[in-house]
Amino acid sequence: MPFTKLGLSKPLLKAILDQGYDKPTPIQAQAIPIILQRHDILAGAQTGTGKTAGFTLPILQLLSQKSEHKSKRPVRALILAPTRELAAQVGQSVADYGKHLSISSTVIFGGVGIKPQINRLQRGVDIVVATPGRLLDLASQKAIDLSTVEYLVLDEADRMLDMGFIHDIKKVLKLLPKQKQTLLFSATFSDEIKKLAEGLLNKPKLIEVAKRNESSANVKQVVYPVDRERKRELLSHIITEGKWQQVLVFTRTKHGANRLTGQLEKDGITAAAIHGNKSQSARTKALANFKDGSVRVLVATDIAARGIDIDQLPHVVNFELPQVPEDYVHRIGRTGRAGNNGEAVSLVCIDEHTMMNAIEKLIKKEVHKTIIQGFAPDPAIKAEPIQRKSQGHQRRRSGGNGNNGGGGNNSGANNGSRSSGNRSQRSSASQRGR
Repeated sequence: MPFTKLGLSKPLLKAILDQGYDKPTPIQAQAIPIILQRHDILAGAQTGTGKTAGFTLPILQLLSQKSEHKSKRPVRALILAPTRELAAQVGQSVADYGKHLSISSTVIFGGVGIKPQINRLQRGVDIVVATPGRLLDLASQKAIDLSTVEYLVLDEADRMLDMGFIHDIKKVLKLLPKQKQTLLFSATFSDEIKKLAEGLLNKPKLIEVAKRNESSANVKQVVYPVDRERKRELLSHIITEGKWQQVLVFTRTKHGANRLTGQLEKDGITAAAIHGNKSQSARTKALANFKDGSVRVLVATDIAARGIDIDQLPHVVNFELPQVPEDYVHRIGRTGRAGNNGEAVSLVCIDEHTMMNAIEKLIKKEVHKTIIQGFAPDPAIKAEPIQRKSQGHQRRRSGGNGNNGGGGNNSGANNGSRSSGNRSQRSSASQRGR
């Protein structure tokens, strides 16, 4: 089915053509007509399936059908995203697809000055793409009025809950009108997601383009068993021997990302780290250098699992397995996107066997194990418990009072610019969304 059969306007079809697309992905083909019919939706789609356009295009269409001609445009659509990178990515899609329409938009998140964002909002915008913490900060300063919102999108809803945003989301919902169209997108369907959907959506249409919590069939997955102290050596080996030129590597902690980056540089492999302790400018620079090839390896914590969109990224490596099994699906979803093939490698030591078992149980299949010659694990080494520095788990139990927003480990997005010292719970929650 071509885009022309989905009921989209000529300006949108022109913008789609400008982006080089002619046929919708399955999630787009299913979601766009339903959204245009003004139904709430609960959509399950893996990353890289084109879901951003799946909600961006119909919202632009609906907004353009009832254009506002007021001197100051009210906010009519709100899109919430868990990280700065994802918010920026969605904001760019809104701009790209809406360039032939008289629809204005802006992106707001932390790590950058708040005053330019306030000035932009004062001029009036139709669509706001935001992270929850900065949005609430702006609302508390009376810089944004959300009472006119007609369309609400929760993008990567499972990730937002995993990062402890449930209380922030509830606060945002109180600022919104009861009558609105709500679209909830999630790569995985947990009990928490189902509970959120029940309280938020009105007779939603369910859309699933793949089995729940299933990894992409386009991603070749392999496990390389290795001793914990030889992981860095093996990583350098497979990158060098395989002549890999673009590799996204995941660690559990920010400190681990920095340490591994330095070690790879010493091995002669250009690398950069991206995590929540990095400034927004540093994160943007690292990602840009990785995309243009000047950096060969990008070492990331789970803050990047959903916010990095790279065309034809060939390799993802789990240097350390995530403590939350669902994060494995999100990580490897950075490759094998938009119909392309990719490879996901996990370096698994004896300490992580329980984690690997949980991942295989989630994705309902066993991942092939291969021992690399010269790196066979020493059977005499005993498993050591992995210390759970995770405040993400504590947030899920206690209701979201952690301050790193890390998606289940200490690697997450402390997305604010203020000190993490003596903060109130409100400030802590706000920081995660900045």
